[in-house]
Amino acid sequence: MSNPLRDPRDRRIPRVAEPSVLVMFGVTGDLAQKKLLPAIYDLANRGLLPPGFSLVGFARRDWDDQDFANLTYDAVRAHARTKFREEVWQQVREGIRFCPGSFSDDDAFDHMAETVLRLDAERGTGGNRAFYLSIPPGQFPIVVKQLQRSGLSDETASPGWRRVVIEKPFGHDLASARELNDLLGSVFPPYSVFRIDHYLGKETVQNLLALRFANTLFEPIWNRGYVDHVQITMSEDIGIGSRAGYYDGIGAARDVIQNHLLQLLALTAMEEPVSFSSDALRAEKRKALSAVQIPDDLTEGTARGQYTAGWQGGIPVRGFFEEEAIPPDSVTETYAAIRLSVDTRRWAGVPFYLRTGKRLATRMTEIAVIFQRAPHLPFLATDARELGENALVIRVQPDEGITLRFGSKVPGSAMEVRDVNMDFAYGESFTESSPEAYERLLLDVLIGDPPLFPGHEEVELVLADSRSNRGILGLRGTARPLSGRIGRTGQRGRPDGARWPVVAAALALRGSRCEPN
Repeated sequence: MSNPLRDPRDRRIPRVAEPSVLVMFGVTGDLAQKKLLPAIYDLANRGLLPPGFSLVGFARRDWDDQDFANLTYDAVRAHARTKFREEVWQQVREGIRFCPGSFSDDDAFDHMAETVLRLDAERGTGGNRAFYLSIPPGQFPIVVKQLQRSGLSDETASPGWRRVVIEKPFGHDLASARELNDLLGSVFPPYSVFRIDHYLGKETVQNLLALRFANTLFEPIWNRGYVDHVQITMSEDIGIGSRAGYYDGIGAARDVIQNHLLQLLALTAMEEPVSFSSDALRAEKRKALSAVQIPDDLTEGTARGQYTAGWQGGIPVRGFFEEEAIPPDSVTETYAAIRLSVDTRRWAGVPFYLRTGKRLATRMTEIAVIFQRAPHLPFLATDARELGENALVIRVQPDEGITLRFGSKVPGSAMEVRDVNMDFAYGESFTESSPEAYERLLLDVLIGDPPLFPGHEEVELVLADSRSNRGILGLRGTARPLSGRIGRTGQRGRPDGARWPVVAAALALRGSRCEPN
């Protein structure tokens, strides 16, 4: 229950979660140890978790509470963003419990239900429970059904709220997404289902909304009359590592484009919402996603590739097929690019280029809004030969900020014009460091604030194109054996011989504008 004396407009007091139990599945995985467990400590260190907060881990390990506490302690010391304080750790430690078992073990879930009830009595969590499914998507159904069978998800059995958090991907096609949504809807009400896309928790992504709708400077030119094209890029400098079991068969398109990049596209292309409420934001994102169209010819509008062995930072690195557990005939792409259009009055004819890949030169995520060139330049051609297109670049990671590129005169007697940058960096403009995305999202789950979480309608729109029913990610339907060691960056391309760096550049710059039919 929210505090009746607290005005939600009062920003002097930070949002603090109620006493609750967070049950985490998959606590031995990389995500839990590198992101989730440290984020819980960081929230407690910032005073945003109450003393009664409790954490229950579930895994197929012969552990007791102390073993899980040791795992959590090691994760916090290795990956926490904030300074370690013993008194904060002891507060977190007092609420840690562990339940061993497998997902098909009824007794294990019954034991978990008893553990949660004891925490309600011992720590005053009041029946408030959140279930975080940091597990492979194929295991979602059995865990959700076990939560229902054991009564853990039943809000009528005891006071308090019940919420479930699931990680991407939210289905591999429209049928599987609807099946998952139907299952979740049969156990939890829609307002209790939180689909995590951690990119939406990043400060720079949220700042995109402020940039667009809190200023009069950008909105008048945020349309086809001034924008030439938009590039949304996520590049990683690492390979798949130990994620072969998850990654093979999913690939870059489903892992990144289907979730992160299409959410960034929606925030870039959407119209202004009437408020920052979850319903208003989701309504505008749904409109934008429903207008997204894939290329008619996927061979011209997409590019796919796989990384090969090479050198990075002076260190030899393995190729995709040399990674552990990758079959030699895998057609899973580690690089994907696609040209999309948004068929609205605002964006008609403006191409959106989405690109992602592993084992690339740098780790970087950005949204680049490239503006049209001036229709006429009064300068000599030689004076403006270094003048490019104006651009607004939103840097999502790692150097969070915004860069504005425009032309300026070079000092001197000649009228020479070239590009210069005006830069805003979060680290230089604000004294408080940006919280990790999972800190913000976990707090939103515990508070019950859903604006940054995609709804099931958005998930289905991504997987089902309104006109052709091929899905926005129809490029997955073109999966073919990839052959040929090509490209100086160590990538493998389509069998038509196209080199992926050339294809990627063409996708980003080919004619730039595409006139509407």
